[in-house]
Amino acid sequence: MTEAVAALRGRTMIRVLLADDDEMVRAGVGAILATDPGIKVVAEAGDGREAVELALTHRPDVALLDIRMPRLDGLAAAIEIIRTAPAVAVAILTTFGEDAYLTRALDDGVRGFLLKSGNPRELIAGVHAVAGGGAYLSPRMAARVIGELRSPRLGRAVTARGRVEALTERERDVLALLGAGLSNAQIARRLGLVEGTVKGHVSAILTRLDLRNRVQAAVLAHEAGLVTE
Repeated sequence: MTEAVAALRGRTMIRVLLADDDEMVRAGVGAILATDPGIKVVAEAGDGREAVELALTHRPDVALLDIRMPRLDGLAAAIEIIRTAPAVAVAILTTFGEDAYLTRALDDGVRGFLLKSGNPRELIAGVHAVAGGGAYLSPRMAARVIGELRSPRLGRAVTARGRVEALTERERDVLALLGAGLSNAQIARRLGLVEGTVKGHVSAILTRLDLRNRVQAAVLAHEAGLVTE
């Protein structure tokens, strides 16, 4: 039994909205998620507008949205869901070659970027992470996102390392685990802290580094070389 599944014992099942205009993709992703007893797909949408409507109707814990969909693309749908149903954690389903779209989502509250063709365990881990309040970047996609964000002139990795030097050692530990996609509860267990203390550290990190959300913090953790798992 995985750590994520074990942690869900006695807790509410993660309810997922899956949106993709390709029925085969929906079937494949749905089949992967169905292998985890702690996850249930409660609604499926074939376009972005339908995804927004179903998010408002079903109020799932997580909305997995493809980027390229008819009527309303995935990013526009994500923004609308975040605005109208802020309790729904939104993650983007993507493929290589769509990185440019992903960087636009960082400031809009999207919590995860998951590869359709990635390791099935990463897809499941990503759903658990964003449902638990964490952020998740598919390991293979993280390098692509960071590459898109990198400034050749300033040397973004060097800048990132300089920024995290402002943090305490414990805050850097928390940032590293946040970058690995762990929720506050998981970070607390890993570091032997109470969850409220971790929440305080995360708030301090976001404030001190002038970051808007956990996804931006996760990207910075990768850029600074803090993420080793």
